[in-house]
Amino acid sequence: MRRALYTLAGLIAALALFATVCFIEATRDPVIRRTTVALPGLPSTAAPIRVVLISDIHIGSAAMGPRRLTRIVERIDALHPDLVLIAGDFIFGDDPFGAAKLGPAMIGPLSQLRARFGTIAVTGNHDWWTGVGSVRDLLARAHIRLLSNRAVAVGPLALGGIDDDYSGHAAVADTLDQLRTLPGARVLVSHSPDIAPDLPRDMPLLLAGHTHCGQVVLPFYGPISDVTRYGARYRCGVKHEGPRTVIVTAGLGTSGAPFRFGAPPDLWLINFVPAR
Repeated sequence: MRRALYTLAGLIAALALFATVCFIEATRDPVIRRTTVALPGLPSTAAPIRVVLISDIHIGSAAMGPRRLTRIVERIDALHPDLVLIAGDFIFGDDPFGAAKLGPAMIGPLSQLRARFGTIAVTGNHDWWTGVGSVRDLLARAHIRLLSNRAVAVGPLALGGIDDDYSGHAAVADTLDQLRTLPGARVLVSHSPDIAPDLPRDMPLLLAGHTHCGQVVLPFYGPISDVTRYGARYRCGVKHEGPRTVIVTAGLGTSGAPFRFGAPPDLWLINFVPAR
């Protein structure tokens, strides 16, 4: 009996230690990942365009409050981006009134984002589940431009914002039709990367989030859950497929438990340069 109690106590201690490690990783400052994309349509004399990609803030969880978000915004501003793109999931949970309850805490931090071409966002599945109307109002108060199946010209870019595929709100064809009428180098941003395989060849770049890079990725097992239909294909990082590049950020916050393991929060600093 004593040996069994010792074993149980050891197991509880190990689980507590693992949970502590996971919480620390979930609340750490995001890793700044960097890449360069040669973007067709940019003038050959154009200077590089510095774009910061973030997603999955999930304000209101134990891993994301206004103090941490303020610190992250300060790190983003220190990168001096020309454009900030936010790939959805601003709110934590699935309470239908969650955005109205939890969202106001993000207005102050996000309103401090500074970029020459501003901050542009799309919504994610949790934003729809927690009250997308409230999310729209909150982003407007934070001076963030929301694209919902719309395309706009942003400096030398033609930017298409595709709404969330995971919750069934993506209108890909309509957005691409709008995008093709605009001058500039084409860039798509959407919450889920699962729209990538069906994109036509004239759409060279998709920026997305949603996957959390697996959030908790166990050795020899992999992620304990997957929210992409394509497994590891679009789970994390940079993927080159023929003429198209897909970049998926791990996001900043957490979904469910405030834990991360093997998938730290990150943001991407992407330099757009002219294609040869």
